[in-house]
Amino acid sequence: MSLYTDYLDEIETRKTQGLSPKPIEDAALVDELIAQIKDESSEHREGSLKFFIYNTLPGTTSAAGAKAAFLKQIILGNESVAEITPAFAFELLSHMKGGPSVEVLLDLALGEDAAIAQDAAAVLKTQVFLYDADSERLKVAFEAGNAIAKDILESYAKAEFFTKLPDIDEEIKVVTYIAGIGDISTDLLSPGNQAHSRSDRELHGKCMITPAAQVEIQELQKAHPDARVMLIAEKGTMGVGSSRMSGVNNVALWTGKPASPYVPFVNFAPIVAGTNGISPIFLTTVGVTGGIGIDLKNWVKKVDADGNTVMDENDDPVLEQTYSVETGKVFTINTKTQKLYDGDTELVDISSSLTPQKVEFIKAGGSYAIVFGKKLQNFAAQTLGVAFESAYAPSKEISHEGQGLTAVEKIFNKNAVGVAKGTVLHAGSDVRVEVNIVGSQDTTGLMTSQELEAMAATVISPIVDGAYQSGCHTASVWDIKAQENIPKLMKFMNKFGLITARDPKGEYHAMTDVIHKVLNDITVDDWAIIIGGDSHTRMSKGVAFGADSGTVALALATGEATMPIPESVKVTFKGDLKNHMDFRDVVHATQAQMLKQFGDNVFQGRIIEVHIGTLLADQAFTFTDWTAEMKAKASICISEDDTLVKSLEIAKHRIQIMIDKGMENENKTLTGLIAIADKRIAEIKSGEKPALTPDANAKYYAEVVVDLDQIVEPMIADPDVNNKDVSKRYTHDTIRPVSYYGGERKVDLGFVGSCMVHKGDMKIVAQMLKNLEKQQGKIEFKAPLVVAAPTYNIIDELKEEGDWAVLQKYSGFEFDDIAPKSTARVDYENILYLERPGCNLCMGNQEKAAKGDTVLATSTRLFQGRVVEDSAEKKGESLLASTPVVVLSAILGRTPSMDEYIEAVEGIDLTKFAPPLKKPLDALSVHY
Repeated sequence: MSLYTDYLDEIETRKTQGLSPKPIEDAALVDELIAQIKDESSEHREGSLKFFIYNTLPGTTSAAGAKAAFLKQIILGNESVAEITPAFAFELLSHMKGGPSVEVLLDLALGEDAAIAQDAAAVLKTQVFLYDADSERLKVAFEAGNAIAKDILESYAKAEFFTKLPDIDEEIKVVTYIAGIGDISTDLLSPGNQAHSRSDRELHGKCMITPAAQVEIQELQKAHPDARVMLIAEKGTMGVGSSRMSGVNNVALWTGKPASPYVPFVNFAPIVAGTNGISPIFLTTVGVTGGIGIDLKNWVKKVDADGNTVMDENDDPVLEQTYSVETGKVFTINTKTQKLYDGDTELVDISSSLTPQKVEFIKAGGSYAIVFGKKLQNFAAQTLGVAFESAYAPSKEISHEGQGLTAVEKIFNKNAVGVAKGTVLHAGSDVRVEVNIVGSQDTTGLMTSQELEAMAATVISPIVDGAYQSGCHTASVWDIKAQENIPKLMKFMNKFGLITARDPKGEYHAMTDVIHKVLNDITVDDWAIIIGGDSHTRMSKGVAFGADSGTVALALATGEATMPIPESVKVTFKGDLKNHMDFRDVVHATQAQMLKQFGDNVFQGRIIEVHIGTLLADQAFTFTDWTAEMKAKASICISEDDTLVKSLEIAKHRIQIMIDKGMENENKTLTGLIAIADKRIAEIKSGEKPALTPDANAKYYAEVVVDLDQIVEPMIADPDVNNKDVSKRYTHDTIRPVSYYGGERKVDLGFVGSCMVHKGDMKIVAQMLKNLEKQQGKIEFKAPLVVAAPTYNIIDELKEEGDWAVLQKYSGFEFDDIAPKSTARVDYENILYLERPGCNLCMGNQEKAAKGDTVLATSTRLFQGRVVEDSAEKKGESLLASTPVVVLSAILGRTPSMDEYIEAVEGIDLTKFAPPLKKPLDALSVHY
């Protein structure tokens, strides 16, 4: 059996699923294709030609290497294929996006055949994905007097690869398609339970929304062939939840444009919109693909004759529609006037969607080409010794004389690239920054590796301090899909230069620790910028941004990211937290009190600068983690000096554990992180550079003061699945006190786990079980309780301190790393399950609660279908609460009364919080 006949068998199998042949990434198969192309008598010659030309992946895949080498031989005349002329071979090389193709083009351009060199140079002038080795070859040839090298460099210095691209259309016709009412989670566009197929773009595309919706989109395209389908979140925000590149890829697959005729199922330029705009992380992803994200503003608050907002019976603002976006409406995006039109009627200003930088992304087909283009133009100018005149829109630099800096402004100023010395940047500036820490997670990691191959990257940027590839999203079940995908991913990332959760050599124990917890530990500088492939990349040191797989790939390859400096909202605290309250309730209260204070979510799209003071990094992470659900861009913790030093010492200890377990790499990344931590601790202790704080005269968009005295009972975030206003279901804005449920809300399953819990939460579970047994005589669960520690080191510490033995005593199931589960659990007993460290139910791609269950969880996820799916009889619900509430509810089989709760937590060491000891800094605010 040859690889080719195996491939044909796979094609037949895919046909039964309604799928096309899978794109080829293996050089060995391409070698067989080439052999059959060269054999004029081969019965497979025609098919091999088709697959070679149209179905071979570009970039640095081994398949691309074999393809480029054969095309080179055709151009040199060493091979002859009637269907692939030298001119066509050059065209194919031009679509291969760097790596082997650029190496071949440089070989030809710098070769001895003058005519071929000219043709190769013409193609090279259109390419931007050149790396240091490629640039160095050009530089050496130029310095040796090579005229072709000089010609290419002169073209690069003018950025002709960008300037000669066609301008974007002045008018873009769109036809609307309402994907849903209310906030649209990326789960709708790329469901978590289909994460295993994300790297197979055509297969994964079939999971977007519903098959019926896909047909409706196709019907709209047939009815309006001159218009692009615009996907809409009506009365909501598009793309909340996770930073799914796969979601944008799916939208592009169904509504965008093919990136190349020779690369299957890679589309770009999707158009998405929302009444409340686009989630910040999702909007970045749209930019990666050269798409357009529009804030429709088609619903506004109704006001009375006195200008006061009219409220409904739930004390929510009444909304009025200013224009209809119902499915099938045809609008026009005018990129010149930057307005959205219905015929000649102007509907809304969309200038924020068409900034000079975003227009460049659209023109170039995505942000990668812009990032690499800027670098290439700068290199060429320096090499030629000519004045650098950027062909790109200047970075937006906003500076207000006499105005201090917020914490995020300080971090961006410290890490900014390409900014004149002495320039002070404030919010709204658009800037390139160096990235210190990068995280890749395992259900988007395969896409990240594809992106790295597509942009021809082979090694991590030397300016990245540390990068980690997790295994937590596939930790629960070691099934066939995980066994196929994860070892391959770990091998690629380990070779690329990341610390990997699994050792491709199998020498250290597989670590399934939750990625955010690991990133929180390896972030050892409060001035750091972190990029991670998950929306919960929200560190309690530095400032972290959840990102799509493509932005993660770009950060790994270049050590840089480009983004505007967001505005900040300052959060401080007053009063005292009651003894029976947990810090998780402070997090919920922050959301509830903010909404009550402002009416609107002032956190959306902004930085939450939370003055956490004396709360250590692990506990503070509970707040920063939740900010993803507050729709914030990111969060920054302001800690006192002593607290930050303690947090850094804990981080050093945990990094050393990783080293001791054998996770260090050839670059000595982990050792380097400990050195960075030591340097930072010394700076703080000496007073040379205290813990990061904002300036006293910094300006904020708003200030929220959380009154701890008002937090008198545990609070629950409720998906409110039966709210008659569909747009208010499955948001994180419905925060209710436990007494609302009257001790009667049935709970079918409790879940303590995910990145929202820390070691203290695991100890609370053990303490509560002992407490309740003492009170009741025995422990009897009326509902299953699933407990998943976020990291192995937490379990190790619990074992040392005796708490793990307590959990084992009451458990009916304990994970076994030697024999991990091979299938997802379907049925649950009323027992305590001690699950493997990782995301577990929160991810929803492997384990789920039973359909229609009411789940009470410490998780962050209450989106429809994520933790629990609907049954035919009942909607599934994922309510979110603190650890003690979840544990007690699982034992009772219902939500507790306040008396039951207070009795159960008596003497329990909950996660406490008190406001910072120092008086909060005064600041400017546009709201005061």
